Amino acid sequence: MQLYRDDGIVLRTQKLGEADRIITILGRTSGRIRAVAKGVRRTKSRFGARLEPFTHVDLMLHTGRSLDIITQAEVIRPYGQPLAGDYPRYTAGVAMLETAERFTPVEKEPALRQLLLLIGGLRALGDAEHAPGLVLDAFLLRSLAVAGYAPALQECARCGAPESGMTGSGRRLPAFAVAAGGMVCASCRPPGAASPAAPTVALMLALLSGDWDMADRSERRHRVECSGLVAAYLQWHLEHSIRSLRHVERV
Repeated sequence: MQLYRDDGIVLRTQKLGEADRIITILGRTSGRIRAVAKGVRRTKSRFGARLEPFTHVDLMLHTGRSLDIITQAEVIRPYGQPLAGDYPRYTAGVAMLETAERFTPVEKEPALRQLLLLIGGLRALGDAEHAPGLVLDAFLLRSLAVAGYAPALQECARCGAPESGMTGSGRRLPAFAVAAGGMVCASCRPPGAASPAAPTVALMLALLSGDWDMADRSERRHRVECSGLVAAYLQWHLEHSIRSLRHVERV
């Protein structure tokens, strides 16, 4: 068996047999890994507590036939500790972990940018400088951008017409069409497209670009509308629902 080392964030765990767990990790060099941690459910386990979700760990692993085997684990940073007693931040964090796993569908395919986004998002949640919903939506939008699915917000997603300037009937890009890829002009607007408020679109832009001064000043109604659009857009491109999003408090 080949021995290798990597560090990453524990995304989730599941029971295996009577004493083992399967640990899913997003690794720095190896991408998403599924590995067995033997005996960690026993009370005398030396490193079971180090392999909990949200934990940034340094691992030693042996390659296996179907699943690799974790032989050593050291904690780099336990991002879950400051989230445990805060329901809004905890549920936002769970949604981040699930989303990161969905964006890395192929095992052992490097995904460094996704890992760095996840680490930054979990750190921001723990620091509590910004509302957890804003941190989550920023993470979701940037994950979409890394995957090549950034929504068009300043030009029509279909014809490329810019947002700059106004028409006689109002905003040049009056609608957000999930299937089209973002904002659309009146001519390209499909049936059923949403009509977000201009400050909502500005908030999405701020979250994508990291303009936290503007994001923190946003009104609750625009945050709620932004979250709905981001969730719909995310789940359209993933072609799979993010189950943990239903538990996130949108305040």
